[in-house]
Amino acid sequence: MNNATKVWREESYFLNLRFLLIVCVFVGNAIEPLITRMPGLHAVYVWIFTFHMPLFVFVTGYFAKSNLRGRAGTKVLAQIALQYLIFQSLYSALDITVFKVDGIHHSFFAPYLLLWFLASHWLWRAAALTMSSWSRRAQLGVSLILGIAVGYLVIDGTWFSLSRTFVYLPFFLAGYHFRPEYIVKFFTPGIRAAACSVSLLLLAAAYLWGHLLLLGWLYGSMTYSQLGAYTWYAGLGRLGLYALQLCASAAFLSFVPLYACRITELGRRTLYVFLLHGLIVRFAAASPLYAYLDNLGGTLAIIAAAVLLTILLCQSWVRTAVSPIIEPQVEWLFSRVRKPRPAPGIRIFK
Repeated sequence: MNNATKVWREESYFLNLRFLLIVCVFVGNAIEPLITRMPGLHAVYVWIFTFHMPLFVFVTGYFAKSNLRGRAGTKVLAQIALQYLIFQSLYSALDITVFKVDGIHHSFFAPYLLLWFLASHWLWRAAALTMSSWSRRAQLGVSLILGIAVGYLVIDGTWFSLSRTFVYLPFFLAGYHFRPEYIVKFFTPGIRAAACSVSLLLLAAAYLWGHLLLLGWLYGSMTYSQLGAYTWYAGLGRLGLYALQLCASAAFLSFVPLYACRITELGRRTLYVFLLHGLIVRFAAASPLYAYLDNLGGTLAIIAAAVLLTILLCQSWVRTAVSPIIEPQVEWLFSRVRKPRPAPGIRIFK
């Protein structure tokens, strides 16, 4: 089937995007233990972090359109809360019993590594509901101000993912309000080629100057004081980073297939990759594996393994096997309260 006969569907495009992003998430986390030893990997890591979290939040906001309000929205909030409780407990238990990690404060108010996304997702939805009566411009404007202002707070930004929640809130709301028709109107073949070139230039810039950027700025989990920026104009750094992330995200969109293809269906099960890949990376980091990966061959092997494992974890049989903990049932929380029956012998007339 050639492009002329294909029908563009917005869901297919965003599922393709979601799959490519989860590949980047897995690759980024898999190569992290090596970035201090290999400048090339550090550049790839920085390049990935300029777009993968903003776009992942963006696509999460897009898919929230169908289930933000009403009973469906309430069920999603409950499911996110259960996912968080399950995996926060699991990761903490493994740290204590298997990995014997010292110095980690185990608390449900301090999300463990990648679980910040669940805590923030819950809060993004709550914020979107709170601001639902506002105009789009007001929502995006206020969220942008909050994303910059949160850095001035004198707190530990990791507590309940407070910093990341506000830093990435503009991307969630942008995805929620995004009009998909812009994709096919804007991404003409010429624009896609130019955007691809921009993305490659950003990768080159990450190689040349990426070491000058504190990674904490890209993570979004630290306040300005934690980043060593104590001046009153530190917020301009966040504003500049927003501009970089917007440019990098728009450029990465040029790589996303416009039409349904083999990766489209895999994009429906990225939640499984997200919650399970952390366990794989955690076990690999605790093993001697990374001690032997100090050359190009080892680097390519770890990247290939991350891609293949992403595909594996997106398979339907994985969903069947582990869905009770990845997508826990929450219907029991919303069982209807039975109406009291009339006492025997009493007739109620209508």
